[in-house]
Amino acid sequence: MIYEISYTALVFFFIFVGLVIGLSFYFGRKTRSSSSYYAAGGQIHWGVNGIAFAGDYLSAASFLGICGMIAVSGFDGFLYAIGFLGGWIVALFLIAEPFKRLGKYTFTDALNAKFNSRAITLSASVSTLIVSVFYLIPQMVGAGDLVMPLLGMPHWAGVLLVGAIVIVIVASAGMASTTYVQFLKGGLLIVLSLVLTFFILKNGLTLTPDFKGNSSHYTFMELTPQVEDDKVVAVPDWNVIAQQVIGDKTFVKLSQNGIERWFDWERGHDSSLLKEALTVTQQANGQTLYNGEPKENRRFYQVGHMSKIVVNGREVEQTGPLSPFEFLSTLQKSEIVRFLQVKFPDGADQVSLYYQEPTAGASFMLPGLKYKIGRDANLWSKLDFISLMLALFLGTAALPHILIRYYTVKTPRDARKSTILAIAAIGGFYILTLFMGLGSAVNGVLDLESSNMAAPLLARAFGAVLFSIISAVAFATVLGTVAGLIVASSGAIAHDFIDVYLKKNLSDDRKVKLGKIAAFVVGIFAILLGMAFKGINVSFLVGWAFAIAASANLPAILFLLFWKKTSETGIAASIIVGIVSSLIIILTSPTMWDKYGLDPESAIHQLENPALISFPLAVLTVYLVSLRCPRRSSNADIENSTG
Repeated sequence: MIYEISYTALVFFFIFVGLVIGLSFYFGRKTRSSSSYYAAGGQIHWGVNGIAFAGDYLSAASFLGICGMIAVSGFDGFLYAIGFLGGWIVALFLIAEPFKRLGKYTFTDALNAKFNSRAITLSASVSTLIVSVFYLIPQMVGAGDLVMPLLGMPHWAGVLLVGAIVIVIVASAGMASTTYVQFLKGGLLIVLSLVLTFFILKNGLTLTPDFKGNSSHYTFMELTPQVEDDKVVAVPDWNVIAQQVIGDKTFVKLSQNGIERWFDWERGHDSSLLKEALTVTQQANGQTLYNGEPKENRRFYQVGHMSKIVVNGREVEQTGPLSPFEFLSTLQKSEIVRFLQVKFPDGADQVSLYYQEPTAGASFMLPGLKYKIGRDANLWSKLDFISLMLALFLGTAALPHILIRYYTVKTPRDARKSTILAIAAIGGFYILTLFMGLGSAVNGVLDLESSNMAAPLLARAFGAVLFSIISAVAFATVLGTVAGLIVASSGAIAHDFIDVYLKKNLSDDRKVKLGKIAAFVVGIFAILLGMAFKGINVSFLVGWAFAIAASANLPAILFLLFWKKTSETGIAASIIVGIVSSLIIILTSPTMWDKYGLDPESAIHQLENPALISFPLAVLTVYLVSLRCPRRSSNADIENSTG
């Protein structure tokens, strides 16, 4: 899409960035020890930590990704929110208090509390790095998407900007500044999402939303073709160029005044129509055309509307303000126009075509549009859905950047109270994502090239100020989460690997300096990955991080806490098996096959999410290896370690 710079948004953006950097330098003056750098000295109030938990967790995946997935795939997108929230139950009842008692700075500290094992130190620090990197990718992708409409900069520039600011945040003050950035943006994100939901309900539903990509509502062309022998042979005022059959769909390419466009051929009982589609053509010469024209001609529109609104059994043009329940029930009885994508070669060019698919509201509000678990399901689709839910439910309690937050509060009781507050804040926010996602689906604001922009573009439909504030807060959302991830990564490198594993016995000051250097290196790496994965939905990418965390970390944590016979060898082996099996499945998945330039259908398997296989493998490994190789050393029994 073409985005124009919003100067109001620029003002709010620089205010937020200035505030964030100011906080960093303020707390930086107070950061003198490794404890204050990696865990804020354990002095954060549980209330602040609870909202910071929410701010850390409500990342680009939650605000940008989930809203975008709901807008495109209906209730299936909301399943991510259910899985993300469900994982906190595991954290509350099984992890929060005992984990606080075990550690000092990092996830590795806690895992190695019973043992003095270099194998655990190495495997856990590597796991922390891998999970953090996989979580960093979607944050950086989301950052690039945000900067395009906010500052008018290209995607790569947005990724670079976020990386630079976050490196400043972490290098300045570590966990202290990160905590207050997360607290600030977590609270603001929830408040502004409430405001945006209010505008959605106040606006109600209409058949003719204003398509903000154009000066007024855009009506897609519908043409009547002349057909012979199941082929379009002529269309008034157009030249017929080609016909392409993909599955049960037929698309026709027409030209007029030298401009080529694709149409979806819809055949009825008595007649047929050619309905205009939106296309992105990657030409062999490197140029990209949007609906047959250069991007600057603005012929590629934001979309999302309803073809039928039903209230009390009759069709209406618009509803006026609705209550939350009226909004949901009206959508369920109505019909929403979705835009589905197909890709195919057109000679030497590659075409991405988006065609209209009227969808009953009842289908949109039920599972099945993205994850085939009922009708049209096959074995792979069912397994993939189960695997995704397993990863989301189990991954939360094993994310290193979430776990280290338990060390920022004073007591295990504070850790539990922080978790309860986080669950309340996160649960409330996820309810709001349902309305924001559905509002994006029907208000003509969807950028088909990036579903991640659904919520900010919806805010723009209600006014420049709301768009500016929400975009700036969304940017701060990315900053806070990325900062937390880089703190976890720098701790894994400087504290776990260099100080503990390599036995360098670093001074406190040296440990902090190495942590800052590690933050810089990880930040650069995250920037490069954010550029490489441009365009993929950020919630989908975060699912991979959750799967790796659930497989590599959670079995080790649970067995350490609740099985006396768990050995250091079993823990290290399970982490390695969880990491390796997850990565193998991810790197051979259909999505990665597409990234390699290969046909996704020809991938070794059709499983996008690895947890269904990798998590049981890791559980089996820690159990069998612990039996085969009993623990050799112990500082205390697990009962003493956990109180």
